[in-house]
Amino acid sequence: MKARKIVDGVQWMGVIDWDRRLFDALIPLPDGTSYNAYLVQGSEKTALLDTVDPETWPLLERQLENVPRLDYVVIQHAEQDHSGSLPMVLERYPEAVVLTHKKCQTILETHLEFPHERIRAVEDGDSVDLGGKTLQFHYVPWVHWPDTMATFLPEDGILFSCDFFGSHWADSELFAGEKHEVMDAAKRYFAEIMMPFKPQIRKHLETVKELNPKMIAPSHGPVFDRAAFIRDAWDEWVNASPKNSVLLLYVSMHGSTEAMARILVEELADRGVRVRQIELTQADLGKIAAELVDAGTILIGTPTVVSGPHPFALNAAALANLLKPKAMFAGIFGSMGWGGKVVQKLAAALPDFKGELLEPVLCKGLPDAEAAGKLAELAETIATKHREAGLGE
Repeated sequence: MKARKIVDGVQWMGVIDWDRRLFDALIPLPDGTSYNAYLVQGSEKTALLDTVDPETWPLLERQLENVPRLDYVVIQHAEQDHSGSLPMVLERYPEAVVLTHKKCQTILETHLEFPHERIRAVEDGDSVDLGGKTLQFHYVPWVHWPDTMATFLPEDGILFSCDFFGSHWADSELFAGEKHEVMDAAKRYFAEIMMPFKPQIRKHLETVKELNPKMIAPSHGPVFDRAAFIRDAWDEWVNASPKNSVLLLYVSMHGSTEAMARILVEELADRGVRVRQIELTQADLGKIAAELVDAGTILIGTPTVVSGPHPFALNAAALANLLKPKAMFAGIFGSMGWGGKVVQKLAAALPDFKGELLEPVLCKGLPDAEAAGKLAELAETIATKHREAGLGE
């Protein structure tokens, strides 16, 4: 891609990575991603905000061919998909100074080889004047590393937000508009990466509201030319109560736990509770994470394997524990041959879950009438607790 104009004096300079399918050896990328760098040119000085993943440096280098001078390189976050090409940029522009927060400076000096004396640390609230373009720096730690900062350009109302408000979404269009597919990708990104940091993000959202940007230009995904579109979505994901919905995650070896899942779905639906059922052996981690954003209750179904839960069920519990969703209730159900410690071991995988653990439902083999009755009781309990908690759609 060529450099693309956002407004006069501001260009997107980045890489669309259409084919990448895994991030950090952990996060699936079904729609690819992008690494966004931005060039801001004032009447006196020029700054590059962030770089790109080092493997894609030649694509950024090509865009910089028409940039004869670079005064500053602003690094907002030390993770290598943002900072990895910094040594190459500094070699190309020997007079450029690196501007970054002191926390980021420490990490950069640990992870990258370049002349460290070229770094100038900035503090929250500092600014630099490029000549008619001012870069204001705002420290936003734990979105999602302790080093992250965002940069505001008040003359044009653009917030360069780094990973804040990002999305793993490859697209030839520069601007997001209000496309639902971009919002879906943004929600998935929030769920996979940012959800554990809701308390910190809550504070930073207030800073964004005070700045009141017209546009938000993140480091992944398209530019949000209508800032409120993504800001309001994050506000809901962080601050709103969970919804009247159940995320039902299950794995079944011989069909018994699957039969229990079907009964639960029917009983919950009959009581007006939305259910999202996901079978775990071929599940997409990102889809599970996205559903966790709004779920009022998490249900995990598992057969018994050597006295304990199936490993996929344990992984699901560990994921829910790691991401710290807003769910208020959790439950366990499943089938066994003769006995075991399914409930104890799954509950132990949720040490950080702050909600209520509901009475489990276990049966031997296929669910009989008694088991079906207990599953109906579990559904009634969930529906009642959702109503009492005021969970809506």
